[in-house]
Amino acid sequence: MDTKVKFDQIDQKIVYVKAIAATDLPDDVQDEVGDVDTVFAVHDKDGAQLALVANRKLAFHLARENNLHPVTVH
Repeated sequence: MDTKVKFDQIDQKIVYVKAIAATDLPDDVQDEVGDVDTVFAVHDKDGAQLALVANRKLAFHLARENNLHPVTVH
């Protein structure tokens, strides 16, 4: 691959996808997610939560629809 990448531009568009146990959420949010055991949070490079969704596939789709580059956080 000989593709030149401008990392300074990509850095601003990376978002991080993190699995969160539903039991770790505040009670009011637990009520909203229902019987889901795990939800996925999407965070920006500074750690601010941008979204909370039902599954990993949706988190990645949401990021890509907004021209962002999702990566998984463990």
